[in-house]
Amino acid sequence: MSIHAKNITKRFGNNLVLDDVTVEAPSGSLVALLGPSGSGKTTMLRIIAGLEVPDAGSVQFSDDDITDHSARDRNVGFVFQHYALFKHMTVYENVAFPLRVRFWKEDRIASRVHELLKLVRLDEMAARYPSQLSGGQKQRIALIRALAAEPKVILLDEPFGALDAKVREELRTWLRKFHNEFHVTSIFVTHDQAEAFEVADRIVIMNKGRIEQTGTPSQIFEHPANAFVMDFLGNVNVLPVRLEGGRALLGNIEMPIAQGSVVQSATGKTDAYVRPHELDLSLSTDGANFLKVEVAHINPAGSVVKVRVIAKEFGLMLNIDMTPDRHKQLDIRVGQMVYVSPKSAKLFNVPSEPIDYAI
Repeated sequence: MSIHAKNITKRFGNNLVLDDVTVEAPSGSLVALLGPSGSGKTTMLRIIAGLEVPDAGSVQFSDDDITDHSARDRNVGFVFQHYALFKHMTVYENVAFPLRVRFWKEDRIASRVHELLKLVRLDEMAARYPSQLSGGQKQRIALIRALAAEPKVILLDEPFGALDAKVREELRTWLRKFHNEFHVTSIFVTHDQAEAFEVADRIVIMNKGRIEQTGTPSQIFEHPANAFVMDFLGNVNVLPVRLEGGRALLGNIEMPIAQGSVVQSATGKTDAYVRPHELDLSLSTDGANFLKVEVAHINPAGSVVKVRVIAKEFGLMLNIDMTPDRHKQLDIRVGQMVYVSPKSAKLFNVPSEPIDYAI
């Protein structure tokens, strides 16, 4: 079952929430709607579910136009951020509820509920109430309840937003594995970049009611469409550069832009975008293309050591990511003067001749 929400426009009063937005989810895919708060992600999801009515546009499931169908008739499973489990019902009754309203027979309900509870390894908790479950267990119950009636589509609205970091990470892995087994066409909303990149087959990046870019995780990361996407995807360094003779310069330091990206006729000022792992830190100079900086902060936690440095000459604070082995080799200290060289950079808004600057 593919999903095609085409040219969707939606206003709430004078507020334009979705502006001619098109979202597609191929059959069996897991698509993430990613963007900051207020970008229109949840409204789009609710329109696909039939919980909101678009002012313009259409929603198709495969070749069927279901724009005017009620939410009940769309056979969609919906998973909310805060679970929306019935507190007065046991786990068993929560999962059985969507089957009872569809008038399934009791023996079929029992078989389906126990099948799903066993699938998520919570069959021994059938008699418990939601208040007796952990956050991760509640979210698993919410997901299998959405799956109970064998929907053709699963929609998830910030499904892990109410959970702590460790549980979120565990459930991401679980959801990806779960999806690989069932191949139900799924769309989920998130503002967490790591979550989208880890779980989704395709990502739709939204901002202020419009789509900035659509593609696979690797396409979006390697070839961001614009400055918003580049900046939103992580802790990027923004360096003010001047364009001269086909080069992008910060002082006398040349940014390593892809060959041919900075055309000869481009002059003036713009910004170069450099990811933290694209800055190389060393204790001595190797050539002339470096910034002299002071180490301001070191965070050695995790698989990446995050270093913050200050380039006083330009009034810039830069973030650098390095491996623990590299950090151990350098043995840098806060307050130490070191040298930074850019390994790669991207430009987007170039005066006089805007072109594709993806490296």
